[in-house]
Amino acid sequence: MAGTRVKARSPRKESVFGERFAVFAECLLTGVWIAVACLGIVTYPAAFAAGARHLRRRTTHVGGGWREFAADFRAAVRGGWLVGLAGWAVVGAVRVDVLAAQAGIPGGRFVGAVGVFALIGVAVALLRATAVWTPGAVWRVLLADAGRRTVRDPAGSFLVVCGLAVVALSAGFLPPLAVPVLGAVAAAAVAVEERYRRR
Repeated sequence: MAGTRVKARSPRKESVFGERFAVFAECLLTGVWIAVACLGIVTYPAAFAAGARHLRRRTTHVGGGWREFAADFRAAVRGGWLVGLAGWAVVGAVRVDVLAAQAGIPGGRFVGAVGVFALIGVAVALLRATAVWTPGAVWRVLLADAGRRTVRDPAGSFLVVCGLAVVALSAGFLPPLAVPVLGAVAAAAVAVEERYRRR
């Protein structure tokens, strides 16, 4: 009819539940990507950095998929492999401490406990560093800043520890389940860093 106005339809919005489920599904998929990228043994920092950057893109509604993840991984692995190597050296040192504690060496239990807590602190700082990584960032600076945030924000660091505990429990309960859950750990680190930034 002439003179009748046609009401323009606004684009259909995704429900809150649908959007959150989509983010959860993206976390699980990202966990698989991270696990594949970790197969290089010393590439786990770069894998988590690329995963965290992918999740930051997803939560800000910026496009990106496997190709962007792979490009970020290649950029992060340039300096990140040295961080991965250093991380394995820390794990080796803590293992020696734990073995000393089990052998009954005087003071071994204390040294072993300190070593385990130090390892957890290093893991949290590393995850917090990967959560804010961007191409061109210097790993040494990222880790130093993340170490400070780990100490200054104990609540956020505790949340990251909880994420690590979920992976450990998943691996103990059903080992293949730990693979997709890696994405949830990356998402937890991203959320903790965003929370710290907005404080």
